[in-house]
Amino acid sequence: MNKDWYIIKDPEDIITPALLVYPELIEKNIRTMIAMAGGIHNLRPHIKTHKTAEIVQLQLKHGIQKFKCATIAEAELLGNCGAKDILLALQPVGPNIDRFFRLISEFPNCIFSAIVDSAQIVEKITKIARDEGICVSLWLDINSGMNRSGILPNAEAMELYKKIFKDPNLEAAGLHVYDGHIHNKDLFEREQKCNEDFEAVLDLKNSLEKQGFPIPTIVAGGSPTFPIHLKREGVETSPGTTLLWDAGYAASYKDMDFLPAAVLLTRVISKPSSNLVCFDLGHKHLASEMNFPRVLLLEGEGCTQVGQSEEHLIVQCPNDEMFAVGDTAYAIPVHICPTVAKYKEVLTVVDGSLTGAWQVAARNLKINI
Repeated sequence: MNKDWYIIKDPEDIITPALLVYPELIEKNIRTMIAMAGGIHNLRPHIKTHKTAEIVQLQLKHGIQKFKCATIAEAELLGNCGAKDILLALQPVGPNIDRFFRLISEFPNCIFSAIVDSAQIVEKITKIARDEGICVSLWLDINSGMNRSGILPNAEAMELYKKIFKDPNLEAAGLHVYDGHIHNKDLFEREQKCNEDFEAVLDLKNSLEKQGFPIPTIVAGGSPTFPIHLKREGVETSPGTTLLWDAGYAASYKDMDFLPAAVLLTRVISKPSSNLVCFDLGHKHLASEMNFPRVLLLEGEGCTQVGQSEEHLIVQCPNDEMFAVGDTAYAIPVHICPTVAKYKEVLTVVDGSLTGAWQVAARNLKINI
């Protein structure tokens, strides 16, 4: 990559902060993702990072048809884009159960499925499916160690999967396993941990199949464990951050050759004290759930991020001459997923020129359904 790949020729009229995306780099990341997976067959990318129709369409252009999403709005976006196979990877509860069935009705050419880990939710879904005379595809969500959602791979999980399998209004699609707790930077250590936690999942699969309850597919992992799960037979991998990448993953997972494809354009709004520079990158415009640094300043070598509030990011720089009030600067988010959701639109950049804007269409919880 050219060292000035991120710079816009004429940024003067752009309101900051703004989130820039680079379509050519996104496509490179899509090609890298497909090449790593050995094709599209076992790829089910997550769209929670970008929530954007145009990025879905770029993946469709490369033949990807199976997707994963976290909200009904994201599922609706995928339906609008014409994706064929859409997995809602958040157990539907409350009004989202009815909204899930509306998706099935509104998009008859799409296959919608959902994850479950509760017998109570399974019963609610099957009752509606029975009343509507349809069959609904469900994945059993397995807790492999993250302790965020899912059912432990034990006897209770076996009984719940059997319950789904035996129900005439349900299709047992397989198992869903998200291991977002695995963050080892060293690939060998990450693979060891991933394989260790996955053993119980394979034991559950083998036990069920021995009793005559087949597991057609396992959907497993996110971006960090993508290089590991892609080696497994019968497993679909679900990378998401790979599309835009970020400074956090680039620093932690050097074994993957994805490129940063999203950059924040920011401005210096004040220099409140000696060697302190204030940018317009507050909590409202940059993910703030992590410790500092929260961005990689591409032209801020030696600077240290020391404070952030609603509209301000305070950076300590070695000297006062590095930035002047009003200067533009470029920064790669450390955590891109929640940062994207803070923007109504992203601005597209090709060959240093601003070429348009893509709506972050599924940033809210509802589009129409």
